[in-house]
Amino acid sequence: MALLEIHKFDDPVLRQKAKPVKRVGAAIRKTLKDMSEAMYEAKGIGLAAPQVGLDRAMIVVDVGEGLLELVNPKIVSSEGSATAAEGCLSLPGMWGEVPRAEKVKVEALDANGHRTWIEGEGMLARALQHEIDHLYGILFIDKATSITIEEDEDGEDGAEGEEPETAEGQGATPKAAGGETRKGPEGEGQCE
Repeated sequence: MALLEIHKFDDPVLRQKAKPVKRVGAAIRKTLKDMSEAMYEAKGIGLAAPQVGLDRAMIVVDVGEGLLELVNPKIVSSEGSATAAEGCLSLPGMWGEVPRAEKVKVEALDANGHRTWIEGEGMLARALQHEIDHLYGILFIDKATSITIEEDEDGEDGAEGEEPETAEGQGATPKAAGGETRKGPEGEGQCE
């Protein structure tokens, strides 16, 4: 099967609110499988349906503890706070320091349509929050306290049409859009 295309930067689909899935059946399971293949191919740790052009509330996450396929996920509780670097498959070459809850509990449907609850902390909590934000058209750059744009080998900034360097301040938003997780500049897992 052909991999789903990951939408990037200013694509309007990244700013749209996803619609709830009414019924989990074979088509939804296939879409979740396709999303996970696209996430793994891109070396990400998370992917939301809007990132592949779908307006449905679905995410896939794998921070090394096994694949989570979640439909209509919502955060039902959170605690603590931690700030860490995040990136996004939809915003290649951009990184930001983003404050997030340290622990979250998420309610969702699994790939078989059964209600499930996921408790995550650390990287899993961060990835869940990042991907669920995508379902509301929110990108990590909207919450970042600072943003860094990497330069490629030619000395050009890595984000197409973006200004290089670092943008400081809450909600710093260079023209861009995105969200998954991949390995960061220092090899840390990054939410995208």
